[in-house]
Amino acid sequence: MRNNLINKTEKCFESIKHTDDNGVEFWYARELMSTLEYSKWENFIKVINKAKKSCENSNISAFEHFPDVRKVFKVGNNAEMEVSDLKLTRYACYLIAQNGDSRKKTIALAQTYFAIQTRKQELTRQEYDKLSEDEKRLYTRQNVKNKNKYLFDTARLSGVKNYGKFNNYGYRGLYNGETSKDIANRKGISEKEDILDYMSSTELAANLFRITQTDEVLKNKNISNEDDACITHHKVGQAVRQTIKRIGGTMPEDLPTPVKSAKQIEKEKHKILDYNSQFRNKKLK
Repeated sequence: MRNNLINKTEKCFESIKHTDDNGVEFWYARELMSTLEYSKWENFIKVINKAKKSCENSNISAFEHFPDVRKVFKVGNNAEMEVSDLKLTRYACYLIAQNGDSRKKTIALAQTYFAIQTRKQELTRQEYDKLSEDEKRLYTRQNVKNKNKYLFDTARLSGVKNYGKFNNYGYRGLYNGETSKDIANRKGISEKEDILDYMSSTELAANLFRITQTDEVLKNKNISNEDDACITHHKVGQAVRQTIKRIGGTMPEDLPTPVKSAKQIEKEKHKILDYNSQFRNKKLK
């Protein structure tokens, strides 16, 4: 009976899960509210505020995990009504469950579900070290993709409209004046391809540091115009470069370019999985 309830609960949480254009999973707070059996938004927002506080107490930016959004609903006579909502990460959902009414069965099940699922998304340093270079690239590439989304959201709120310009300021700081086009030319890849797909795990890690730190600085300094945001991105890129130099690391432009793109490795990985699955099915027959 309990297993059936757990399976049913898991399906409920998965059924309201959304995925954005960058492949990042998220949940809408108002949809989660119903699943957790809260009937009033004013009561549920109190739980969310507690969860945000828990997030901040862990020195993690609540803005990254609880961004505000506006949603439009159709009401009677085809009229539209706009309401406030939040786009929640898996970690945000876990914190909400931890701060919810423990007397509710759905809350207890949600705590278990999101704790397990959040853990599945993380790797310890020991686990990471055991990965092959290709696996490290795919793992770090996904992290870069996720964090870039947050950075662009922050940049937009900081007044950025020309994201290509903003991006290049960061690259120029980290790569000693090189733009994304310069980097692509040096790597010998087409401008249509994403240069991040042709970076080693070490080079991706340097860019991940640039991205996360720029996001933090833009928010902490309350940057409100594109020029200052671009200058900030450039300064952070330069700071990351100086850190690499100071500790005796290899400059990002001197790191070898992988032969295969991250997308190509991902495709090959899926082909192997599909082949193994078909092979097992044939053996079972």
